[in-house]
Amino acid sequence: MLRNPTLSAQQSPLQNRLLAALPAERYARLLPTLELVPLPLGWAVYESGSTQGHVFFPTTSIVSLLYVMADGASAEIAVVGNEGLVGIALFMGGESTPSRAVVQSAGFGYRLKANVLKEEFNSGGELQHLSLRYTQALITQMAQTAVCNRHHTVEQQLCRWLLLSLDRLTSNELTMTQDLIANMLGVRREGVTEAAGHLQAAGLIHYSRGRITVVDRPKLEARVCECYAVVKREYERLLPTVAAN
Repeated sequence: MLRNPTLSAQQSPLQNRLLAALPAERYARLLPTLELVPLPLGWAVYESGSTQGHVFFPTTSIVSLLYVMADGASAEIAVVGNEGLVGIALFMGGESTPSRAVVQSAGFGYRLKANVLKEEFNSGGELQHLSLRYTQALITQMAQTAVCNRHHTVEQQLCRWLLLSLDRLTSNELTMTQDLIANMLGVRREGVTEAAGHLQAAGLIHYSRGRITVVDRPKLEARVCECYAVVKREYERLLPTVAAN
């Protein structure tokens, strides 16, 4: 149930750039089946190995795709926001995935039943085309995340994570504790504390009580490793209509 009518009234499926890129007639056909849902911080959109009953199109939220180890440790492999969808296994034929999807930044999104998505996808057309190209871009993000985590410093990883998150939000502020960031990056909290301290001392961010505000984005982009640009270029190459909206 949506508890805040004012907030829900401000939402539209067109805030998701994949949905906004659909031809008018395809969008109109899907619209009655799209259900607005709140995505609270920390909520598990789906669990590892579970059957997925819906695909989610975030609008004002960000969802982290995490791989969880047997001992409970986790690391983020990708982020999904208003540029994409959560639940690619539904149209890739797998039905489930070993990763876990958790809301990283609270907000709203629209969900679509699995059978409706499959029917629309299998009919061909623009939704199928956009979904497959988005999946390729997502795979690039996953691969680049693995490279970044192996070869770059915690500070560079934090810069990449902040910029990827900002690209999927309408503000320059994120609500996220250092513990959660450490879990996302798969590093020790002390490493995140040190990296965030360096960025704050340099005037790039301001961190206070679980809120991170990016003060100087150009300098943050100058400090980040090459991984951010690689991922951004690939999204723009594969989804030019989506990226332009």
